[in-house]
Amino acid sequence: MKILLTIHHELDPNLGAPGVTWRLGQEYIKLGHDVSFFSFDDLPSFLPSLTKAILFPEFVVSKVTSLLSKGSFDVLDASTSDAWLWAKLSKLFSKSLSKKYPLIVTRSHGLEHTVHFQLLEEVRRGNIQISWKYPIYNGGIHLWEVATSIRLADLVLLLNQYDLQYATNDLDVQKSRTYIVKNGISDVLLGQPLKNLYDSDSKIRIALIGSYIPRKGIKYSVPALNKILHQFMQVEVSFFGTIVPREQVIADFDVSIQDRINVIPTYQNSELLTLLMGHSIHLFPSLSEGFGLAVVEAMACGLVPIVTDIPGPTEIVRHDFDAMVIPSRDSVAIEAAITKLIEDRAYLEKLRINAHTTAQGYSWTNIAKENIELYEIALNQKLKNL
Repeated sequence: MKILLTIHHELDPNLGAPGVTWRLGQEYIKLGHDVSFFSFDDLPSFLPSLTKAILFPEFVVSKVTSLLSKGSFDVLDASTSDAWLWAKLSKLFSKSLSKKYPLIVTRSHGLEHTVHFQLLEEVRRGNIQISWKYPIYNGGIHLWEVATSIRLADLVLLLNQYDLQYATNDLDVQKSRTYIVKNGISDVLLGQPLKNLYDSDSKIRIALIGSYIPRKGIKYSVPALNKILHQFMQVEVSFFGTIVPREQVIADFDVSIQDRINVIPTYQNSELLTLLMGHSIHLFPSLSEGFGLAVVEAMACGLVPIVTDIPGPTEIVRHDFDAMVIPSRDSVAIEAAITKLIEDRAYLEKLRINAHTTAQGYSWTNIAKENIELYEIALNQKLKNL
């Protein structure tokens, strides 16, 4: 099967959606498929990032047209908004010609409408301000592009039930074309032995994985962590993948506790196992997520996740079994959950064991096979409809 994967970002294997795209393609290659990628890396380097984002659907049309000039291919798997223009143009041609056109797959890495609504809620609460430009593109045109790409796709792949329901109920997408898929974790993280907990007087290390931005819940986690670090002297906090420098992160914390805060702005995914060594709690207070890959990665490394009750993470874990699930936007709940894990080592150990076991089910190889099966189902249905 010939597959083109597109993503409107640089194709960095160490970052969220680009990393998922890259890893999925590698697994397809292992399964014997012919895979190519198209991303911002393939666009002229002099273009600003926003220009690349706005023009990317046009570049996708050019890429697909170029590939078709060399012969047909089977699947165009595009992140949301990438293929809306190609989908519209391809619908203009006759069915006889469309036989050579690839199956159009729209893949969501977290539905943009969900992120948009959470952003507006933070604005309403006075926690953030948005530029006057936001409603024009990101909060306007781009949402239309996303909706159009989903409506016109032959196959729509989403990461959680909430996004699926929104797509079918509010964006008028046919439910028969929508499926929920999972993301996987690196083979390096799978099958790692679960190490014993430390002695009762040892350090407790809390990890937060992800960019240091409002959507990740920092307005609510920082006040809670300030209190925890003051109350428990044996606690240390690590931020991984903040993108922003350490100085910006620790500026939000009291000076007296800043020496117990570790910040790693960027890291290679292959380093995560080593970075998380010695940590036992993963705090994930995000306000919106498509999936929450960092949750599974931390679980595989033996950490207990504390996650907010949002779509994505709550479809990975179960409260009191392999995680603690708390209300979103609730600093008091974050503080209480961390305190519970610090003071009840037996409870922490139970959740660690179950979390580690749960993570073993997220093999990229199996997930890639499931995606290929969905391609085949949709391709057969497309041929029947011609």
